[in-house]
Amino acid sequence: MAAREKELNDLLEEIWQNNLRQSPEFASSIGDKRYNDKITDYSIRAYNDELTREQQYILRLAAINPQGFSAQERISYDLQLQQLMQDQEASEFKEWEMPVNQMGGIYSEYPELVRQLSFDSIKDYNDWIARLHAIPRAFDQVTEAMEIGMEEKRMPPKYLLEQTLVQVRELAHQKPEDSPLAMPLKHFPASISAADQQRIRTEMLAAIGKEVLPAYLRFEHYMQVSYVPAGRTDPGIWSLPDGDRYYQFCIHRETTTRMTPAQIHQIGLDEVKRDEIEMLAIAEKMGYSDLKSFRAAVAANPKLHPASAAALLQAYSGFEQGMEAKLPTLFYHLPKAKLEVVTIPAYRAKNAAAAYYEEGTADGTRPGRITVNTYNATQRSLDDVEAIAYHEGVPGHHMQISMAEEMQGVPEFRKYVSYTAFVEGWALYAERLGKEVGFYQDPYSDYGRLDNDEWRAIRLVVDTGVHSMHWSRQQMVDYFHQHSSLDETNIQSEVDRYIGWPGQALAYKVGQLKILQLRERARQALGAKFDLRAFHDEVIDSGALPLGVLESRVDAWIIAQGGHLPPAETK
Repeated sequence: MAAREKELNDLLEEIWQNNLRQSPEFASSIGDKRYNDKITDYSIRAYNDELTREQQYILRLAAINPQGFSAQERISYDLQLQQLMQDQEASEFKEWEMPVNQMGGIYSEYPELVRQLSFDSIKDYNDWIARLHAIPRAFDQVTEAMEIGMEEKRMPPKYLLEQTLVQVRELAHQKPEDSPLAMPLKHFPASISAADQQRIRTEMLAAIGKEVLPAYLRFEHYMQVSYVPAGRTDPGIWSLPDGDRYYQFCIHRETTTRMTPAQIHQIGLDEVKRDEIEMLAIAEKMGYSDLKSFRAAVAANPKLHPASAAALLQAYSGFEQGMEAKLPTLFYHLPKAKLEVVTIPAYRAKNAAAAYYEEGTADGTRPGRITVNTYNATQRSLDDVEAIAYHEGVPGHHMQISMAEEMQGVPEFRKYVSYTAFVEGWALYAERLGKEVGFYQDPYSDYGRLDNDEWRAIRLVVDTGVHSMHWSRQQMVDYFHQHSSLDETNIQSEVDRYIGWPGQALAYKVGQLKILQLRERARQALGAKFDLRAFHDEVIDSGALPLGVLESRVDAWIIAQGGHLPPAETK
């Protein structure tokens, strides 16, 4: 038994170290500086070599008998094996042939990475300069993959590539000193001498100006002349080779369920209807007879729009501070990591979501961040800011992800594994928790909470609509207008996000509904013994999990607390 446990733990550590070597940017993002002078090998050969290594890992894992392992050891075994097998399945759909769209790619990888790094020593700066020297080769490798995708008709929609080109162009035509890649030069630690600062400045600006920016210009030209014109016409992924099968794979990967597009579409329709009943009740209390007139009044109310970008940031910060004081009533275990609210980089703002979370480092050197989109700030709505703050910060992403990074006694990969249905399902569940602890006192904010919930239900309808039922983009936009008060800026970017990222948007509602189902199951089974704080700890204290694994854990917890599952729920 002990020998098998050691064999498992040694193999999991070997796989983890391989992942860090093969993805040095990820290693850097979590505070591991060993590969800070390296970048990913994006070549087709490197991709195939990694698949071969993973096949060997699968065989070695399968040869280990997990019988008798502890619950956490068995979870680690199952999750690692599942991840490796999913990578093999994904390879069938050649995702590497479509490596860029308006959501990101090689053009945004390093401008985003530099914001996550710390520059405390001369070595940190030298490592970044080494990375800058390597970026042109990475552009060449990615361009080769795009060429193959173009030949095999695996292309993003043309109109999304046109948006991508705008972002590439903005980065390509900056002066070296204005590029986000030169951000480390804005502040030097006092420990670095003036002579070293001058040498670093000269070398970094030369690398950006003579190597990196020319690579961006070549990439811009390739996209404008060759790639964008070849983009596909239909927005749905069904139009790709094996598109229907690929979408089903995306659903499984993102939701960790085997639901079909038709099943998810119907859940979305039902959830939209349920949310609208609650929203209409608020509208009627405010003196309106229907949602349409209430939505129009909300959109026209100047008090429900921020006066400035700074006011929008302050709104997020204020809600976070209020919720932090309530956390001890919802959890026994709280994270150590700090949280801050920051502004999105300008080059990303036009096509990005209203806000998103960037995790900090486990050692606390970089706090978690709610990154707020202040593009068109005065046109954005304030009514949904409270819900988004709870989603992205506490008790949402910051709470769950920080707790995962701070886990003890588990393999390292468990701290960083991400299942979208769990991570985003928890964050959407967290929006609702605010209501349960007495927030959303402003009826407009409570309306915004429900509107946000409906927004995630709409995703089930329009994502399956475009990728399975051959909806047009305009049908997606029209459905949003019929059932949401989301502002136009967000509607446009959200619709494009679902088209560019098939299946991801399904995970929020699917995950939230599963957590709510498990909570109600526990409440009924335990009665007076049900402890909400203990339930929440049980859900998030083991990191992100597939929904089926989470369900098994909660059921085992219910039984351990002396509860009895209904016969239909018994495993």
